[in-house]
Amino acid sequence: MTMKKQSLKDLGGLVYSTDQGRMCPGCRQPTDQCQCKNDERPAGDGVVRVSRETKGRKGKGVTLVTGIPLGDAELKAFAKVMKARCGTGGTVKDGVVEIQGDQRDVLVPLLQAEGWVVKRAGG
Repeated sequence: MTMKKQSLKDLGGLVYSTDQGRMCPGCRQPTDQCQCKNDERPAGDGVVRVSRETKGRKGKGVTLVTGIPLGDAELKAFAKVMKARCGTGGTVKDGVVEIQGDQRDVLVPLLQAEGWVVKRAGG
């Protein structure tokens, strides 16, 4: 078995600091304070909010779903279910699910069927 040498660039830059010791290449924090292994988000108020937004999208609207109490992997899988139900595309960014178009009328009953408290936010 041969070990392939990794360049410093492959490791993400700084790997050791004389002040902090060993550093995580992902989040650039000391290994005892590493944030990239902790994929849990802070708990919200327990309400899933469904809103519509057009800012920064050249007038195209998207539906934002925030506050879903799931981990990253489960959230991504549930976003796939939501996109299939709406018949559109979308993405997950920082715990917020973005669905293309105004899909609030479709998503609110779907989220309520999961047992979550759902509110329509915005106008």
